[in-house]
Amino acid sequence: MGQLEGKTAVVTGGSDGIGLGAATRLAQEGAHVFITGRRQAELEAAAKAIGTATAVPGDVSSLDDLDRLYDAVRARGRGLDVVFANAGAAGFATLEETTEEHLDQIYRVNVRGTLFTVQKALPLLNPGASVILNSSTRADDGWEGFGAYGASKAALRLFTRTWANELKGRGIRVNAVSPGAIETPAVAKMVGEENAEAVKATFRAKVPLGRHGTIEEVAAAVAFLASDQSSFVLGASLSVDGGESHL
Repeated sequence: MGQLEGKTAVVTGGSDGIGLGAATRLAQEGAHVFITGRRQAELEAAAKAIGTATAVPGDVSSLDDLDRLYDAVRARGRGLDVVFANAGAAGFATLEETTEEHLDQIYRVNVRGTLFTVQKALPLLNPGASVILNSSTRADDGWEGFGAYGASKAALRLFTRTWANELKGRGIRVNAVSPGAIETPAVAKMVGEENAEAVKATFRAKVPLGRHGTIEEVAAAVAFLASDQSSFVLGASLSVDGGESHL
């Protein structure tokens, strides 16, 4: 039996990248996973690949879409044991380059979307449930061009600590994972395939272990925080960054 046998989980942004990897790992540990994302075809393909998963298309920045997600969870009748608020938006822009549209897009998904993903889960969360936010090492390091993105992820660090305090009385643990340079499709989507390798090489050069992390390594950290193996971990941000934020 897996560590999450019989549990119910929600993973936002679950159609690819870290979200898909985490949803797959949680399912392997025995959970039934509800995944959500904006691209219906990719989401349904992901749910089929995972096996014990339900696809609920939607955008975390839409309250109506979040209501539909949690209506589907409620209909299963087993409450909710794990929430991985993973969906996020990213982009490069210096202070001089930042536009209203850039800032609004990142904050609408990363901050607003995460807050309401967790808030709307509250009535369904079972005692002992685990809430996991997806932060980033960019929340701390001040890289050029990552101002809005890093600030949004720093907000998630504060959400983690605040919500851990607010929900501990219900036996609900709130923690975060903080990935560094992870090998995902995200970089190519942001900068184009032709520029992706050069950008990734820049990221990789700053990692003490000398390589990108894998989606599976982040998924393992999520599974740890979701399970009773982390029962004495609260309000923490678990770095999965090859030592980048510590060395």
